[in-house]
Amino acid sequence: MASKVLVTGNISGRIERLFEKISKLHAKTSFSLALIVGDLFSDPSNTSPEDSEDLDALLKGQIDVPLPTYFTLGKRSLPQQVVDKIELSDNELCPNLYFLGKRSTTKTSEGLRIISLGGSLDPEVTVGLSKDKYLPFHTEGDAKALHGANSADILVTTSWPKLVRARSNIKLPEGTTEPSQEQCIADLCSALKPRYHFSISDHFFYEREPFFHLNPDGQPDTSSITRFISLAAYDNSAKAKWLYAFNIDPDAAPPVTMPSGTTATPFANSKKRQRLPDQEVSYSRFNQDKNHHDHHHQPLKRSRKAPPPGPRECFFCLSNENIATHLITSIANECYLTTAKGPLTTATTHASLAFPAHMLIIPFSHSPLLSSIVPPETRASTYNEMQRYRQALHSLLNSSDNGSLGAVTWEVSRAEGIHIHWQFLPVSSDLVKKGLVEAAFKVEAENEKYPFFKEKEIGDGADESGDYFRVWIWRPAESTPESNIAAQDGDGDDEDEVKGVEKSMMLPHSENLRFDLQFGRRVMAKLLGLEGRMHWKDCTQSDEEEKKDAEAFKATFKEFDFSLTES
Repeated sequence: MASKVLVTGNISGRIERLFEKISKLHAKTSFSLALIVGDLFSDPSNTSPEDSEDLDALLKGQIDVPLPTYFTLGKRSLPQQVVDKIELSDNELCPNLYFLGKRSTTKTSEGLRIISLGGSLDPEVTVGLSKDKYLPFHTEGDAKALHGANSADILVTTSWPKLVRARSNIKLPEGTTEPSQEQCIADLCSALKPRYHFSISDHFFYEREPFFHLNPDGQPDTSSITRFISLAAYDNSAKAKWLYAFNIDPDAAPPVTMPSGTTATPFANSKKRQRLPDQEVSYSRFNQDKNHHDHHHQPLKRSRKAPPPGPRECFFCLSNENIATHLITSIANECYLTTAKGPLTTATTHASLAFPAHMLIIPFSHSPLLSSIVPPETRASTYNEMQRYRQALHSLLNSSDNGSLGAVTWEVSRAEGIHIHWQFLPVSSDLVKKGLVEAAFKVEAENEKYPFFKEKEIGDGADESGDYFRVWIWRPAESTPESNIAAQDGDGDDEDEVKGVEKSMMLPHSENLRFDLQFGRRVMAKLLGLEGRMHWKDCTQSDEEEKKDAEAFKATFKEFDFSLTES
């Protein structure tokens, strides 16, 4: 059952006014619990008479705390009278008001798991655990000790995790600076993968885009999504948000779709991870010139060989902090689906589609070839899952306009490549049926004096000895009166209908051939009369346009997306 939670930032001694506000809100909304992040009490060395009166009234039970409320250790020491009361009452300061502790794991009556790490990093203690439970300092050992909790619904820390704003497009309010950040808190967030992570920023409110984490193998774990929220202080001069309310169900299943704007974890590069075997593949050359797409016909000079980009620099690897996550439309176990940047087609190219549908199917493994993905079991499951995405896309097209659209999928497999992927593009099924798509590829290859295409199905390419270009040309099965009757009677073979008619062709070539990496796109641009969109850089969109196309595709693809129904 979902619980309604109310969270506040620093209160700094305004105790009576705080609980008056909470009482009014609770009367309207009926919260399950409240959580105070930062300092509930004012500085013991600089307390006003009003704050002292509030504290005395609270300890005497004269201030009503209307619902279970938990407070943490912030940047200040707790007042001595508070420490004395906590020591005597097992962390219950007064009815309904509980101290979470500096380093604690708490499970509420609603089943919510709250992990708390109060105070800031103690610069004088480099190893071990902190000794005093009430001083506003913790050690790296305190943070590491909490890793044993394994998971959290809510993580509460006084300091921000280091690099939390990496990959984020949300800027800080003008004139503000980031609060203190700690690597050990970033590591703690990565270990616990909390659904919510709350911290404080006295003079402003900050809510980062949600982010997904990585599993121990460095692959995305989209079942664990964290929202990082930093609250302003009560009665701050900027009138920034200091209250935050949300619903959370500790027993809820992982989300079936990522929230809009979700990014990869900002902490991927904060701690060096062991590279996977398939990330160790070496390459003999790679042009790191930012404009290398414009010069793919020019051979590189041997004296300027440079190492290929690793996963952190590869624009297809989810561990790259610059990856355009808003283009990602689906993530499965071994690969993911994304809209193409600078798509060849547009939202108006095909009347039955409200989006370009120029898609990329990309494996997680950072490998130039499917055949170089290791171990073999991973290669097989990756290839099979990529095919499942292709079939799901066929199903989408098959349902969009009574079978009027077919599809072309192509792959450039080169030992000197960077990250293998497939490009998928809808095309009129009439063009496929008449053989014009097949002819277009063969004619263009002949014009370029490339080797001849072979009609051949090569699976994951493990048995191929050299580089190749591969293309699948598909159209839906033709509808006949007999098949329509069978479908109405429930006797049709759905798998055959989706499978349709397909031809697989491959063009083998040696590593010495100056092969145009844009060959597939160039062929389709000419065939579709889109010569002006032959290069992706001539078709760039704004982030908002890209997001609009991606969201439109996701809404239509949802019915066919197997990743939403499988864990």
